[in-house]
Amino acid sequence: MLKILFLHGFSSCGRGNKSKMLKAYFGEGGVIAKDLPYAPLEAIEALDKIILSEKIDLLIGSSLGGFYATYLAEKHRLKAVLFNPSTQPWKTLKPYVGIQKRFCDDDPFEFKKSYLKEIKSLKVLPVKGRYLVLLQSEDELLDYTKAQSLYNMHHVIVEHGGNHRFENIDAYMSMIRKFRTLGTL
Repeated sequence: MLKILFLHGFSSCGRGNKSKMLKAYFGEGGVIAKDLPYAPLEAIEALDKIILSEKIDLLIGSSLGGFYATYLAEKHRLKAVLFNPSTQPWKTLKPYVGIQKRFCDDDPFEFKKSYLKEIKSLKVLPVKGRYLVLLQSEDELLDYTKAQSLYNMHHVIVEHGGNHRFENIDAYMSMIRKFRTLGTL
């Protein structure tokens, strides 16, 4: 059975809207979506274990989860679908150092300054993995053109309008299924 690992974004959790839609479409047993540790290297260690133990064949990441998915796709030579991926989170997350609250349940957590260095150590170029990158031009948090440029050798779709949350993920489910199964579109 093919398995998907969903990687949520900063200040989110594994039971958000995207993971719910993915599970509804691909089935509960086909999608793994865990709450990620806040420390980037701990998150990667946990995700590595899941990839190996669950025989993951597709990564889906949103925002910071897209950055992590790129690192993991390169390391494990996997396919990845990225929604509005962060390309320089060590810069874009700098203003969030300190106490934050998760969007899904308002639980407080500390985002430490040292995490920015950890994140930067995970920077890779997307060359070994295969990527489907879905961007929305009205992303209010990230400049979509940076991701468009970084992943330009892969399949990139820019939808005009939208926002950082990429709320119409359901419109792309059949495309994700085809990419998951065939690795092409």
